[in-house]
Amino acid sequence: MNAIENLITRRSVRKYKPDMVPKDIIEKIAEAGTYAPTGMNKQVPIIIAVTNKELRDKLSALNAQIMGAENIDPFYGAPVVLIVLAEKSMPTYVYDGSLVMGNLMNAAHEYGIASCWIHRAKEEFETELGKQILADLGIEGDYEGIGHCILGYADCEKPEPAPRKENYVYWIE
Repeated sequence: MNAIENLITRRSVRKYKPDMVPKDIIEKIAEAGTYAPTGMNKQVPIIIAVTNKELRDKLSALNAQIMGAENIDPFYGAPVVLIVLAEKSMPTYVYDGSLVMGNLMNAAHEYGIASCWIHRAKEEFETELGKQILADLGIEGDYEGIGHCILGYADCEKPEPAPRKENYVYWIE
């Protein structure tokens, strides 16, 4: 598949099989995230790859609690969570982290892996659990959660694209 076709055909998936994605594929997807453009090439985002089911489930429960809906799985059963955070010292940190998220989702699609951007990473990493995860990994600095890129194998039909809105692009010639 060429790059444009990949961008046009990727969809967010909200139902996953429990099957684990092979580690080498997760590594390739994460590596693609590290090549996202960043302001002044400062590379302020980081990626935390979570494949540990116990931690994944704790993060899911915390995310649901923050959402105010404690009896659901905001990660839709996906076994892998790539958490993107960015160091707040750079004025472009949110944009930089968002570009990493885009690269992760598009790379996943290229490898036949379903993905979806899940919010509330900011709030998660302001909690004691979030701070402890960073401390346990030896991560120091003033990081803000940008998003979770959930990964796995779809347990549903591929979603159809919504029609593109009118006047999406304005031309000045």
